[in-house]
Amino acid sequence: MGDLAKIFKAYDVRGVVPDELDEPAAEAVGAAFAEVTGAESAVVAHDMRESSVPLSAAFVRGARSRGVDVVYAGLGSTDLLYYASGSLGLPGVMFTASHNPARYNGMKMCRAGAVPIGGDTGLTEIRDRAAELLASGGALAGGGATGALIEKDLLQGYAGHLRTLVDLSGIRPLKVAVDAGNGMGGHTVPAVLDGLPIETVPLYFELDGAFPNHEANPLEPANLRDLQRAVVDSGADLGLAFDGDADRCWVVDERGESVPPSAVTALVATRELAKHPGAVIIHNLITSLGVPEIVREQGGRPVRTRVGHSFIKAEMARTGAVFGGEHSAHYYFRDFWYADSGMLAALHVLAALGEQDRPLSEVVGAYSRYHASGEINSTVADQGAALDRVRAQFAGRGEFDELDGLTVTGSGWWFNLRASNTEPLLRLNAEAADETTMKAVTDEVLAVVRRVSE
Repeated sequence: MGDLAKIFKAYDVRGVVPDELDEPAAEAVGAAFAEVTGAESAVVAHDMRESSVPLSAAFVRGARSRGVDVVYAGLGSTDLLYYASGSLGLPGVMFTASHNPARYNGMKMCRAGAVPIGGDTGLTEIRDRAAELLASGGALAGGGATGALIEKDLLQGYAGHLRTLVDLSGIRPLKVAVDAGNGMGGHTVPAVLDGLPIETVPLYFELDGAFPNHEANPLEPANLRDLQRAVVDSGADLGLAFDGDADRCWVVDERGESVPPSAVTALVATRELAKHPGAVIIHNLITSLGVPEIVREQGGRPVRTRVGHSFIKAEMARTGAVFGGEHSAHYYFRDFWYADSGMLAALHVLAALGEQDRPLSEVVGAYSRYHASGEINSTVADQGAALDRVRAQFAGRGEFDELDGLTVTGSGWWFNLRASNTEPLLRLNAEAADETTMKAVTDEVLAVVRRVSE
């Protein structure tokens, strides 16, 4: 077993099994989770990885050793775990490594009501207590009564709840290609879409944590090719791609073209503002300028945040925002305990398309106003020096903002350059009113960054 400090990240736990994360560690984390949260009961779910069943079972043993009753939901998506935490009023843990390769696994933790547990809200304490238990061999030495184990299938409750949040009763028949990437979408999507006038063209619905067809990461364009081809070949109205734990959803239009998550954010924001006039909409600083523009045009109040689900969720709770969107295809809903759900965002897209007769490309065209580079990563040994060079390069050419990394906004263009929290990478996102300017800004920033890295 490796160092727990290595696998406890800012928002979750993630590491290679069994070298960095094994059953004794999971058991110790279960006991520590029980102690730190003070929970009397908790809910646990897991994804389809081969290691998820033994690891989650070990966590349950640890939690029960502290007298905690555990509701064991078994297979589920991460947003199913959030539904369980919210609807049951229990803290919860999801065993998943999302889109990471098969050798990884991890945990996403929340308090009752799907309130996230991050580095500054309990995760560090859980890590430190688990390390103490491992060092002393005391994970099972609770000394009190063992908590109960309650197995509960929550899939139908989850599906039914999502269907109450989006009215799909009047949509026209649609054909939808869905790429589950051998991840949890193959388990949840059929339950959610059951009974709707939707013909599904399924790709890779077989649960397989080895990901035999492609990585379950729709942010990588290569992983969308099979879906894009299936949409065109089948004449589907749209395509949906989910990541491994199915909390993110990427949309493809009827031409097989990617729909930027910023356009989906603006579309869903518009629909939520129709229900909640004047409400707050959260967007991170890498979403398109079109998002706050459209939110204001619809009478809403846009609020800009740093990148990352803990920042989004905290700001949503602070402001009472009805919806939040990120460039990474994470979408957050007040009506879903401020948690993110790719499936719920997908239902909004299906409703928006099915309520009228135009193709999706026309529907989302109104929400795509700028040309974006997408996220471009550069390996950089000295991130600070590279950022300093970029500051010098663009001095006097725009407004500087350091809310999260470096954002420079000029006339008709902007870019953001952020350091990765976990890798020696700088991440660049650029956008402009026209493609020529966007490419020129992107190339100039990359030239400076990569010259520094050589």
